[in-house]
Amino acid sequence: MTQELNVLALFKGNERYIFVYDDDSRDTLIDTIRDSAADPRTPINWFDAAVLTERARQQGKDSPEQHSRL
Repeated sequence: MTQELNVLALFKGNERYIFVYDDDSRDTLIDTIRDSAADPRTPINWFDAAVLTERARQQGKDSPEQHSRL
């Protein structure tokens, strides 16, 4: 059985953030993104966190057929 992975990417200036996760890790990913936004030492801000978490939730709603087309 093949496990499907999801990918989120944030390009912010010269910095690149790539998040690879499976469906079972989605809630942990969202918590991690929010923790990063709350940490003033990281360049991820609350707007970035809102966009990334919404996209992660949307990926959870997408069907497998839509994932294969991306």
